[in-house]
Amino acid sequence: MRYLPLTPADRAEMLSVIGVKTIDDLFVDVPEVARKRDLFDLPRRSGEMEVERELSRLAALNRPAGAGPFFCGAGAYKHHIPATVDHVIQRSEFLTSYTPYQPEIAQGTLQVLFEFQTQVAALSGLEVANASMYDGSTACAEAVMMAQRVTRRNKAVLSGGLHPHYSAVTRTIAHAEGMEINSLSAAIDAEAAVVAAIDSDTACVVVQTPNAFGTVTDVSAIAKAAHAAGALLILVTTEAVSFGLLKSPGEMGADIAVAEGQSIGVGLSYGGPYVGLFACKEKYVRQMPGRLCGETLDAEGRRGFVLTLSTREQHIRRDKATSNICTNSGLCALAFSIHLSLLGERGLRQLAGLNHSRARQLRAALASIPGLEILTPRFFNEFSVRLPQAASVVVEALAEQGIMAGVPYSRLAPEAGLDDVLLVAATEVTTEADIAALVAALNERFGS
Repeated sequence: MRYLPLTPADRAEMLSVIGVKTIDDLFVDVPEVARKRDLFDLPRRSGEMEVERELSRLAALNRPAGAGPFFCGAGAYKHHIPATVDHVIQRSEFLTSYTPYQPEIAQGTLQVLFEFQTQVAALSGLEVANASMYDGSTACAEAVMMAQRVTRRNKAVLSGGLHPHYSAVTRTIAHAEGMEINSLSAAIDAEAAVVAAIDSDTACVVVQTPNAFGTVTDVSAIAKAAHAAGALLILVTTEAVSFGLLKSPGEMGADIAVAEGQSIGVGLSYGGPYVGLFACKEKYVRQMPGRLCGETLDAEGRRGFVLTLSTREQHIRRDKATSNICTNSGLCALAFSIHLSLLGERGLRQLAGLNHSRARQLRAALASIPGLEILTPRFFNEFSVRLPQAASVVVEALAEQGIMAGVPYSRLAPEAGLDDVLLVAATEVTTEADIAALVAALNERFGS
């Protein structure tokens, strides 16, 4: 029998206290289309082998990214991950306690997080980085709330080039903090609109480069305008490999840099788990969410590692916490750090250069197709194109041919009215044969 500790009377009393009539009223924020009203069409019971076979059949309906030409990006990118990464993350000195409350038995975990922080600080060009966040989007929201604490202002300006999912997460979390969010209209090149939106009430300006359309922008002018108004500049990066080729956030004047680290060491999956990178200027470190791992000496003078700063609500009084984030993405941070260590600075620069080269090949090939318009003026490994018909229709049609042509922008922001815009990405795993297959399929569809 199912264990149901609450009686109908118990549930009715609880709903009355909350102030709603039915349990369904608790889910009004979930779109109707996403709700399941009845049971799934599965047997109520089955043997272990039968369950395994059925789940394998269902899993086979999915098409892996490596099964053919793949040009999807939009915040999660397919890169080659050396087998060494998977081997090293399983070593026992790294797989110590989940959270290093007892440093004497978690030295491996603490050391790799210390090295991770060092790497993120170097990539971002800023002075201090924390021991990871959940992912890029929540790191963005945490940065906005941090800017509120630093400036004591309640308004954030979000660039029209910010990934729509990052914007949505930020609006959701910041709303609970009483912040005013000014989300600018979607824009392929958003610099001028961002500068115009800054005023004396602005706590922070959130910009992304490469942005959601793939446009690369030197945000130095935006940083200057933000600082002149007493606001902070938050720079978002969704493609971590771009750090190997582009100016760092610190070089461009960013006060806080956040990024999604998935591209380095972490494979594609259904939305995660991923790893958020977070760095800032040292003078703001006391307002930074999460935690810092530090280096010290033990009683015998030997090198050791500890948690130096823990401002999370589970470590200190809740009202003194900078964030209620309750964990970090430790395993993904470990994979990121190992992969980056294997690459080194030279390897990362070479990898970034190869990504840009592949994207240039793809752009040149697509530019020859009748009816296609390249929209992105400056790019790293991703850019946007306008198609003669709805991008979602084209993507579905090419998927039937075994080609994942990219991500329709309308999937990220249906309300933007950009149904004919397709985001396409090329990385080091993209081959000339992949590009030829995409071009042939699009020529067949649109060619004269």
